[in-house]
This record gives sequence, structure tokens and C-alpha cells, in this order.
Amino acid sequence: MKQNSTVKEQSLNPQPAARAKSQPATAENLDERVLAALHAAAEKKAIEPVVLDLREIASFTDYFVIVSGANERQVQAISDEIYENLKKAGHAAARVEGYKTAEWILLDYGDFVVHVFEQKARKFYDLERLWRESKRVELPAEFTTGSGSSLRRES
Repeated sequence: MKQNSTVKEQSLNPQPAARAKSQPATAENLDERVLAALHAAAEKKAIEPVVLDLREIASFTDYFVIVSGANERQVQAISDEIYENLKKAGHAAARVEGYKTAEWILLDYGDFVVHVFEQKARKFYDLERLWRESKRVELPAEFTTGSGSSLRRES
């Protein structure tokens, strides 16, 4: 009888999944593919890059990479750069959605999902608020807006 109650207790109070026990995400311990996506986005001057760590609250992916572009062309250029750089490294996207309208392009890599928004759409959908229970990964200055601009360095 004691064994049955233990099984019942375990099913009613499951232990957190192994992936939830992983170390807190920092830019240093992010997957190389996530870092490659961030570098590619920075190359195309992506605005306000954010990485949300979803490992403890979602089962369908580990991270959301969220960036913005100022207009449809920049949104497409950012997603093209990410897609091509990761493809060259041997990591093809499982799915790409929203490319034609370029308001919100989603690149699904399984363990992480890249969201490239036009600025107005990012404010409207507000994924950071929707997934506010996630942990935000602290990103180094090299990924922030304007850090790659040679004009700012010259002044």
C-alpha cells in the first residue's frame, strides 16, 4: 500500500523537468545558433533584440529571439540574414511564416523561435508582455541598437 501511495503522490506532485533545472540563461551559455541569429540580426541593424528563456514555462521551445525592423524591407532583410547564416552553418529553419507581408516573420528552429517584427506590430502583439513569466536573457552591448554603426563610433 505504501508503494501505491508513493506512486500516487509522485503523479499528483511531479518533479520539475530536467530542462527546467538547467542553469540560468546568459549570453555566454546560449546555444551557438541563437547567438548566430543575434549576430545576423545585428548585421542588419535590428532594433531592440530580446531573448526570452522559456525553458521553465513552455514545452514547445526553449527560447524566443525577438527583434524589430523599421519597415517591411528591413524586416525581410533581417530574416533573410538570419535564415542564410544559419543555413550556411547547417541549421535550416523548420518553418518560415509571414515573409510576404513582413509585418511579423517567424523562423522556427525547434529549440528556439525567431520573431522579426515591424515596429508597430511588435508593440501591438507585445510578446514580451504575453510571455512575462519567462526570464529575459541579458545581452551584451554588441547586440543593442546602433552598436554596429560606424557613424556612432566616429563621433
